Amino acid sequence: MNSTFRKARVLLTSYYAHMLEYRAELFLWALSGSLPLILMGVWTQAAQSGQFGLAPVDFARYFLAVFLIRQFTVVWVIWEFEKEVVEGRLSPKLLQPLDPVWHHVASHLSERLARLPFALFLIALFFILYPQAFWIPRLGNFFLFVVALNLAFVLRFIIQYTFALFAFWTERANAIENFWFLFFLFFSGMIAPLEMFPPTLQKILLWTPFPYLIHFPASLLIGLPVNLVQGFLVTLGWSVLFFILNRWLWRQGLKQYSGMGA
Repeated sequence: MNSTFRKARVLLTSYYAHMLEYRAELFLWALSGSLPLILMGVWTQAAQSGQFGLAPVDFARYFLAVFLIRQFTVVWVIWEFEKEVVEGRLSPKLLQPLDPVWHHVASHLSERLARLPFALFLIALFFILYPQAFWIPRLGNFFLFVVALNLAFVLRFIIQYTFALFAFWTERANAIENFWFLFFLFFSGMIAPLEMFPPTLQKILLWTPFPYLIHFPASLLIGLPVNLVQGFLVTLGWSVLFFILNRWLWRQGLKQYSGMGA
């Protein structure tokens, strides 16, 4: 157990120091996730002249929550892993007494810590510019939001890492992620809250992983009605399903990787 903690501490410390070397780039990354804030302006204006079931201030809070979620759930493992396989840089990591995935996990967690000040600064700036949207979430809602946020990150990471494993068979595994991202963009709640979708489509989407990557935690934070039991069970179910597929692809992919002479 002590050995595990030491490895985790070393990994997190080294990757955190690496991330701090790119503070300016981290700020630009944080700004690059500002699409929800742009969409907030569109939907708040639309809500003032139409009947959408949500008030303009609800849209403002929702898309601020989306912005916050995107800051802490963004994943890029597929591009890193693809390079490691294609360029042969995975081979030295396979010699270490540690699954290579933990390097990527440490990299992502360290980036979250380094990004946190920039994200909080942008949120504070938002409330200064739009004070009508300021609110303090209920303690219970905030706790559930934190749990859902972490589960959303885990699910997003496992899904993308599973796609990344196809790099053992193709040099363009990121094309799978790009195709998946189209569905993620529209059905996760990033473009519009699920309440804007037709009821039948809503019911179908609630059994897919997409809403639980953004809409579910955002709704918990701002207090929109959600089915807690279904939300957490579906999130865990998809996480387990992709984890099983991930481990199978990893074992098969290593055979393919060895077969290529790596």
